[in-house]
Amino acid sequence: MKAPFSAYLSGIKPGLRELIGLLRRDYDYVSVLATDSRGLAVRISQHARSVASETMTTERGIVVRVYKNGQYSEYALNEFDPARVEETAEQILKALREQQEILAATGTKIYDTAMLRDEPQTLFVEKETEQLPETTDVKSLVEKLGALSDAGMGMSEYMIESIANAQSTHICKMFLTENRDLCQSYVYSEGAAVAVVMRDGRNQIGYQSVSGLCGPELFEQLQDKMSKAVDTAVELLDAGRIEPGEYDIIASPEVTGLIAHEAFGHGVEMDMFVKNRALGKEYVDKRVGSDLVTMHEGALCAENVTSYAFDDEGTLAGDVIEIDRGILKTGICDALAALRLGVEPTGNGKRENFEHKVYTRMTNTVFDSGTDTLEDMIASIKHGYLLEGMESGMEDPKHWGIQCIIKMGREIVDGKLTGKVVAPIIMTGYVPDLLGNISMLSPDREIFGSGGCGKGHKEWVKVTDGGPYLKTKARLG
Repeated sequence: MKAPFSAYLSGIKPGLRELIGLLRRDYDYVSVLATDSRGLAVRISQHARSVASETMTTERGIVVRVYKNGQYSEYALNEFDPARVEETAEQILKALREQQEILAATGTKIYDTAMLRDEPQTLFVEKETEQLPETTDVKSLVEKLGALSDAGMGMSEYMIESIANAQSTHICKMFLTENRDLCQSYVYSEGAAVAVVMRDGRNQIGYQSVSGLCGPELFEQLQDKMSKAVDTAVELLDAGRIEPGEYDIIASPEVTGLIAHEAFGHGVEMDMFVKNRALGKEYVDKRVGSDLVTMHEGALCAENVTSYAFDDEGTLAGDVIEIDRGILKTGICDALAALRLGVEPTGNGKRENFEHKVYTRMTNTVFDSGTDTLEDMIASIKHGYLLEGMESGMEDPKHWGIQCIIKMGREIVDGKLTGKVVAPIIMTGYVPDLLGNISMLSPDREIFGSGGCGKGHKEWVKVTDGGPYLKTKARLG
């Protein structure tokens, strides 16, 4: 079935159009982003059970953006009454006048920006899903996740906790201007199986996730994930420490995604170019990786939790080739940063929610595949590691340093896995060196979307990343 568009948003659309008309008397450009997103979150452990209707992206609200004399301003509303449009317009105008008075009194310099184009455009998208979070049989879901948690406890004598998480969100967004009418409705879901083990006073955690552009039907896939989470956790009980140094490495698809996200994620978010805070600005049309490296970014280059039809500024989703056979071609850009840089927006303007401003943010960030088998990669390594599982990562866009915390590494000696496991692993390096040393890529590819990404220390949004197995060199410690 198609995910039905919000009846609430459809009902307030005429009133919002009237509001735009009233504000246009004072401003040259007016846009409205209205959201109505509902969700379901279930967490089952051996010690607690919780059911909630909120996820990272559930919200209902409106944000108005206006433009005049080179300046953009915004005003957010968590309630809108179509019967009181004139009163709402005056409320917004009053707040914006007060804002101008504060700017004048403080002598704040305005970043003079051109006006956004407003060509006529209509779009109505309802993506396919089997189930909706708002109509899911919650009791049945809780029972299934409870059974999964219970089953996990019997998979190892070392188990002390077994957790099953499931979240699903029905996103509905409407973007309106004088000439534009864009509506979208889609459902994304994510889940995880988590195993906690203890032996001789030492704890370890195994984690397996699922995600997709679909409804709660996705959670059936969790049944196959708990045993892998338990196996990983138990294996980590015998993990040793790695000797720091530079190694040949093979990144699993999950680690490949982490590299993609950190190496050419934030570093080519072009609102950072405006502020001269990213070294990537100086490398456009220059080599940043080996000939094997091609990287895509965009809501259309993969199908997962952040594959929308248009972004929060009404720019249609895209598929941007950031790196083409080792050459950095472009970054990604929100609409206002694009105006300031003289480029086209890429459909990457995203808000944490309607109360937060737009930033350039990642969607799907993915390495292209190659032709080498994992077996050939392993056979080619004299001494190195196969890296699996991601914990976290960060990047310094100004100097292109990268740090990734990896769950575990499997030792390779003379082209064979030795059975030795090391954990945890911190991988560091200079981005062009890390990508420049990529020498093999597998033909398969996986996408992961069960997490979120902050801009600095805040502004959390959904992202996905991934790619194939890849071989390169990196510093490990």
